[in-house]
Amino acid sequence: MDSHSDSCLLNSASEDEEYRANPAALFKVVLINPYELGRQPFGLAEPNAWLKQAGFDVRCSDLSLQKLDPALLSGARLVALYVGMHTATRIAVEAIPRIRDMAPHAHLCVYGLYAPMNQQLLRGLGVKTILGGEFEPGLVSLAQRLRAGDACDVQIEPVVNLAKIEFMTPDRSGLPRLHRYAHLILPDGGKKMTGFIDASRGCKHLCRHCPVVPVYQGKFRVVPVEVVMADISQQVQAGAAHVSFGDPDFFNGPTHAMKVVAAMHAEFPDLSFDATIKIQHLIDHAELLPALKAAGCLFITAAVESVDDKVLEYFAKNHTRADFERALQLCREAGIFLAPTFVAFTPWTTLEGYLDLLRALVRLRLVEAVPPIQLCIRLLVPEGSYLLRLPGFREMIGAFDAKLLGYPWRHADPRVDALQQAVQACAAQGDQQGWARSDIFGRIWRLAHDALGLEAPQLTRADFGEPIARLSEPWYCCSEPTEQQLQSF
Repeated sequence: MDSHSDSCLLNSASEDEEYRANPAALFKVVLINPYELGRQPFGLAEPNAWLKQAGFDVRCSDLSLQKLDPALLSGARLVALYVGMHTATRIAVEAIPRIRDMAPHAHLCVYGLYAPMNQQLLRGLGVKTILGGEFEPGLVSLAQRLRAGDACDVQIEPVVNLAKIEFMTPDRSGLPRLHRYAHLILPDGGKKMTGFIDASRGCKHLCRHCPVVPVYQGKFRVVPVEVVMADISQQVQAGAAHVSFGDPDFFNGPTHAMKVVAAMHAEFPDLSFDATIKIQHLIDHAELLPALKAAGCLFITAAVESVDDKVLEYFAKNHTRADFERALQLCREAGIFLAPTFVAFTPWTTLEGYLDLLRALVRLRLVEAVPPIQLCIRLLVPEGSYLLRLPGFREMIGAFDAKLLGYPWRHADPRVDALQQAVQACAAQGDQQGWARSDIFGRIWRLAHDALGLEAPQLTRADFGEPIARLSEPWYCCSEPTEQQLQSF
């Protein structure tokens, strides 16, 4: 046993004696965020507020910016990891054994969107409590039971709680300062410090590939306007000049969204923002787009996913390729950039179909609006995915892979998988070396043509479209974590 392990054991033993003497005074909760797209996480800030109000000593750690700290974990009675996305869950799985070594007496909890879907795997790693949906009441209940002396070996809190809760102003103290997170990059190269806001949770739609659906099952919950405004205000005071709304769909409740936008613009007229909005909603609520622009909306992220109508039907996206182009035109007429995202590789993708996607981006002048990582995203099929309900789909995939945290699949045409790997390597290299989006796209363009034995037409700058405002961390939720991310903590 090394000296570090000796020290940890000695600290744990002395803390255990101290805790038995006065458990209420020493009850410490540590909330850990493995990763959340470069955002300062609402998923830590909100439960931080709830737990502190209940009288707990709460500490926060963000593994995307910080190392696991034995001193932080020392004496912790509850360690709760927030897994709001696939990458975060992969990192959490790697981190849990080290956390158990550093805090051997702590009760382990994993909460957030991906916790219920992976509960069997997580319990096998020693996690005692799994919480999804509106997790704050469960966290407080668990902490209170532990403080009262309950071993909490049996979970009584619901694994998924979809009941309405009373949100309170998130407590962002204890998190790394806002300037360390992702920022807005303007087309002229300028930068803005960015705040991150959640105005709602869940989604009322049932897209088959979406990880929100297995947990929320068509429900969504709004955060009261006054709470959203208090959170915006504290982030503006911390230096934010732009805010990014992290709602799965900002227009799930368009009336609520516009109340938030109106209040924000009235109080902070120079503040710009971005949001994620479904293609269907952009068309259905096109009359609201000019008001978004007038209030400071710079761009809208939309999960287009594919330009193949058949794939869109499999995904149950409720839009078509033509709808995508219509929504793009509506945004352009309103003076708002549209930043589409894609699941470029699926079991139904063909080489011709992939090239068709690239040609569409050129024709629509969207190359500069699409992060290259979006052009290599491979369909992730997590446990509970509604894709598993699609007739014949299970025959296309393998058995659940605990390392992947999903069901692996191979394309019937090996050339498609080979192209995906080549595109991913190209995007990674370009990111590491700081290539322009257009330069990376040019290389991917040639790879796609080469895969079909075609000569790639020469592209000009005019084909790429104009640069758009964008976040410094590309928006993607289902790509593979890098080795650096898995080992950074």
